[in-house]
Amino acid sequence: MEAKRVGEQKPPMGLTESQWTAIQSIRPLEDMPIPTDEAQRPVSVYLSDERYKSEWQDLFGKVPVVATMSAYLPEPGTSLAQDCYGVPLLITRDREGIARAFINACRHRGSKLVEGNEPVKSGRISCPYHAWTYAMDGKLVGIPRQETFPSLKKCDLGLVALETFEGGGFIWVGLNHKEKPQKLEGTDQVCADLEAFGMNNMHVYGRRYYDLPTNWKFVIEPFLEGYHVQRLHSESIAKLFDDVPSVYDQIGHHQRQVSGKANFDPAVLDGDIDNLHRHITHAYLAFPNTIVVTSPYYISVMVLCPRAANRTVVDYYMLVKSKPDSEKAEALYAKSFKLIDEVFGGEDFRAATIQQEALHAGGVETVYFGGLERMIGPFHDSVESFLDKP
Repeated sequence: MEAKRVGEQKPPMGLTESQWTAIQSIRPLEDMPIPTDEAQRPVSVYLSDERYKSEWQDLFGKVPVVATMSAYLPEPGTSLAQDCYGVPLLITRDREGIARAFINACRHRGSKLVEGNEPVKSGRISCPYHAWTYAMDGKLVGIPRQETFPSLKKCDLGLVALETFEGGGFIWVGLNHKEKPQKLEGTDQVCADLEAFGMNNMHVYGRRYYDLPTNWKFVIEPFLEGYHVQRLHSESIAKLFDDVPSVYDQIGHHQRQVSGKANFDPAVLDGDIDNLHRHITHAYLAFPNTIVVTSPYYISVMVLCPRAANRTVVDYYMLVKSKPDSEKAEALYAKSFKLIDEVFGGEDFRAATIQQEALHAGGVETVYFGGLERMIGPFHDSVESFLDKP
């Protein structure tokens, strides 16, 4: 009887057809073609204050960005203050389970309504200054001593709402309340891919902030290429990967990379696959600034928030299938959370920081990207397509 060819079965684990097509394109190291695509950029795209202001106004002010994880607000009647972007955001999940976003400012005299950076469970939101009270859908429902404000109508003074939608395990928000950004092309496909991993129903095991003295694009770039893995990570995770090109897909302005682990054998795709992530690594750029990287037992999400030409706040989430229910599971997740800090924090983020330091000194005017970095050029193309002054 003729043997079944690799990949003839339907996508496993509920994967999308698009994901499965990319996975089936992975070949062993010796069979992967060597890419020779090249690109370059002037260092001013990282260092220029004018360029940063243009990116903030024309890109981050006009496209939906990830504000937080759906899993971080899993229950109705929950709110979260999110300041990573430098815009005081209030994210809520109302009684019907709908995710909403507002400017985190009371309509009375502008006080922040919710502080801190952890989810808060409550049926309503009350201002800590004068106790004006809002429902989770943003409506003003209570004014103490309302008779002293005879001209005000509560229906006119709800919280300032921001355009919001939920998909892919993310709560997406438009940062500028004067804009109503629409989903970018390819967003539905990326969301379907990530929901195929179950990201919309996962548990946030850990969250960590990194405040980095470097440009946000320097922080993103390592996650768009595999060229650095055998070099930068030589003492940590390099042994888990081959020095081989990934399978790359441009999905609108978003990106997907699919890579086989070390000594990947396509035959593993035949039959039942108990844990695909043991054999395959996915890395997504949810444009413009969110990175998703899969691992066997968890998924890493990094929201990279530009704060200045030389400052980026990284909001990192480690997602797992469910809350650890044993000492063994807790030990595994704790070890993984520590490893992430050592690898991403101590190696990738450090590389981004020393780039900024070195290039700020002057002398180097251009940076170059080779074939194993082939998705960095298109990333810059996407950024520049939104700018009035590329």
